[in-house]
Amino acid sequence: MCSDWIRSCKRILEKIETLERAKEKDRLEHVREIRFMLRALQRSIWGWMQWVNNPDVMTKFTNEELGEINKKITEFTKSFIKYDMEITKKGEEKGLEISWRPRATRGREEIYI
Repeated sequence: MCSDWIRSCKRILEKIETLERAKEKDRLEHVREIRFMLRALQRSIWGWMQWVNNPDVMTKFTNEELGEINKKITEFTKSFIKYDMEITKKGEEKGLEISWRPRATRGREEIYI
């Protein structure tokens, strides 16, 4: 049995594969794809947040499984943040003002949202 979430994930992956196969993309097509990818990430992160904020869900995973999840998400996050920094630097070199990104502070940490 396959949940609705997994079925929709499969449809997203199929769409990504279709987009990857497309040839000779113009600038607008690239922008549309970037928006799609970021929205797909946002959807997935929203789902993760629903799980991680639910103790009933988190208790179903073993310490080893949580360690594996943590490692994988940490690797992905570090890679994504490093790429974000690269592109932000390119944007700044092109004269773009990047300071508009919203942020929230909690204690001493700055958490960007």
